Amino acid sequence: MKQEQDIKLSVVIPVYNKQEYLEVCMKSVFAQDLNCIEAIAVDDGSTDGSGVILDHLTSSYPSLRVIHTTNGGVTAARRIGVEAARGRYVTFVDPDDKVVEHGLDKLYNAIVSTDADEVIGTYRTQHGITVSTGITGEADTTWMIRQLLASKARFCVLWAVIFKKELLEGCLTAPSTIRSGEDILMQILCLVKRPKVVFIDDVVYEYTAGLPNNRRQNLDEQRAYDIHLREGLAPVWNEMKDYYLLRQIKQYENFIAAGDFHVLDDYFRPLRLQLSSRIPLADRIAILLPPCLAYIPIKLRKLGCFSS
Repeated sequence: MKQEQDIKLSVVIPVYNKQEYLEVCMKSVFAQDLNCIEAIAVDDGSTDGSGVILDHLTSSYPSLRVIHTTNGGVTAARRIGVEAARGRYVTFVDPDDKVVEHGLDKLYNAIVSTDADEVIGTYRTQHGITVSTGITGEADTTWMIRQLLASKARFCVLWAVIFKKELLEGCLTAPSTIRSGEDILMQILCLVKRPKVVFIDDVVYEYTAGLPNNRRQNLDEQRAYDIHLREGLAPVWNEMKDYYLLRQIKQYENFIAAGDFHVLDDYFRPLRLQLSSRIPLADRIAILLPPCLAYIPIKLRKLGCFSS
């Protein structure tokens, strides 16, 4: 077992019922040239045998550590992994994805050479389609937060990213009721600290697109998300409050696109009283129209028939 001071990078992998992907994922992590890395796989109460497979893989990969826990959600699993991490730097990999050749090496070399708090790379899909941000160099964190809140961000927010471990402190706090967008929430909480963030245009990660996802929005989750996000934005509230409102409207539009018209009266109607000219016209119209009339233009926007 490597001594703690020898670990350069900790790779945190939250696992819940992904047994068919685990061997490929782990092979990609430990095929990197970078010496002295560890992988921490957190088995989040899997019921499909993932935990058994992970334990078996430790015989092939001595630097793989497996933590078994009761199901608490992906954010809790990531937090457990970070708390157990022994490296100065941390990166996240989803168990149904993999790291490309030299991917971790490029992230690590970039964060060391720039002394950044966070370095963001790019990715490709399993079909070989590269998704590049076209951004390189140090980023404006205010711009990044605004892009995330406005649902316009085209950069990676959790995987294909390397962090100084201390930057993540207090940022993996989303409750288990938040199942979608938890990665964006974590990134926003990091960015509120005004870290040094550097973009590189190297492809470092392979994302498995098209996997089934039966998660559906609900208002309890939306309320929890809004409360947690509002608290996290407190240090920058005056400059972000309009973007916070815009994010709420964007979530409302997602509900309407799914035919959940009741949410206006159940939660979102008060947003109508908070509108200002800083909210894009299309989004103001969407929240002001009756849901049944807003449905068609919202669906057309989401299909790309006209721009936001």
